[in-house]
Amino acid sequence: MPDHARSDHPAVQAQLDRLWGLSPGADILGLERITTLLARLGDPQHHLPPVFHVAGTNGKGSTCAFLRAAIEASGQSVHVYSSPHLVRFNERIRLNGRLIEDDALAAVLDEVLGHAEGIGASFFEVTTAAAFLSFARNPASAAIIEVGLGGRLDATNILPPPAVCGIAALGIDHEAFLGRQLTGIAREKAGIAKRGTPLVTMDYARPLRDAIAKVASAAGAPVFARGQAWSSASTRTGVSYQDRQGSITLARPNLPGSHQSRNLTLAVAMLRHQQAIAVPDESLRQAATNAQWPARMQRLGRGPLTATLPATTRCWLDGAHNPSAATPVARAMTGWRSEGPTALVLGMLANKEVGPVLEKLGGMVDLIVTVPVPDHASHAPGRLAEEAHALGLKAVSANDPARALSMIAERLQSPAHVLIAGSLYLAGQVLAANDEAPQ
Repeated sequence: MPDHARSDHPAVQAQLDRLWGLSPGADILGLERITTLLARLGDPQHHLPPVFHVAGTNGKGSTCAFLRAAIEASGQSVHVYSSPHLVRFNERIRLNGRLIEDDALAAVLDEVLGHAEGIGASFFEVTTAAAFLSFARNPASAAIIEVGLGGRLDATNILPPPAVCGIAALGIDHEAFLGRQLTGIAREKAGIAKRGTPLVTMDYARPLRDAIAKVASAAGAPVFARGQAWSSASTRTGVSYQDRQGSITLARPNLPGSHQSRNLTLAVAMLRHQQAIAVPDESLRQAATNAQWPARMQRLGRGPLTATLPATTRCWLDGAHNPSAATPVARAMTGWRSEGPTALVLGMLANKEVGPVLEKLGGMVDLIVTVPVPDHASHAPGRLAEEAHALGLKAVSANDPARALSMIAERLQSPAHVLIAGSLYLAGQVLAANDEAPQ
């Protein structure tokens, strides 16, 4: 079970233990198992409200957050399926905007697992089936579904044609499954395209754009790409968006980082290029300021973990775990060192490439403290520190984030900024330790 889910609720934990026993224990791609499992459950994917299906290497979660904020601002209800969870497994399934309750989660997992014998369904496939079953049984105006890995062979791609599909930023990640060629990754992400369903995309380099267009054409899906069907630009006061329907001015997103303006406008473009539900412009404007998405340049509050740092230190949390995710984070860190000493707490999974992330983030700070990622195969902190040294960066290692923050407080004079990054699983540990679990 790749996500090592745990629950304080005994009934939920009992089902997670069953899932551990049935799951092959690794990510697997393909639609055969999910097709069989959902058929045994009555094919709930055919009984969902209008679906917004979102793929991408980075930014898809934030795009989903903006979609949810806009739809809810219009007074309509929405389900959300996302991954991974940070603290509680329940975060993966939102029913009408609220995390699924423990009793309901235990019951639906029990039902799905009761039909999963002999299939060899993965952790993600069982979770996907549980989400679809929950969504089918609870009325809502829309359902936002985030692709887990890739697109073409992702379990969520069992969906019938949704209201609209979207592809966020593209980059290299999950190389063991998707390879290291960006054109191949683009084709895999574009595999969510469905006949007659608008496919809304960012602007990409020409080879990627052509790869997506080819896959979409074969599927019979019209493509609405940034720079062609719609455009957006950040201004001094906000964000401008324009398409054939006209233009709209939005506030700067509440989520930190200039890249979030692009994710916001992708969500706006998806909403304006579908016809299943009506979302007025005023609701689109509210999405910019209402959206919340934990562990994406999230400023941590004063809590049990951050209390180790001086009260004036701003502590940030981001799940950046690959170069494409680290690039906008580094951009958001511009100017930090002019405000005082800065530090990075870094923990990365063993299947992630460390060098490119260190190159992006390490040069923005005065000190790096490396940590393990609990309950997951991760780079040893000492080895991470050695890689940082090889790049000319100052680094030390620690056993956990609490000790890392203590070391930063001891070694730097009144640090102005601290960033904790490298893995969403690490981010989950940090949020739990600081009493800031997502709600």
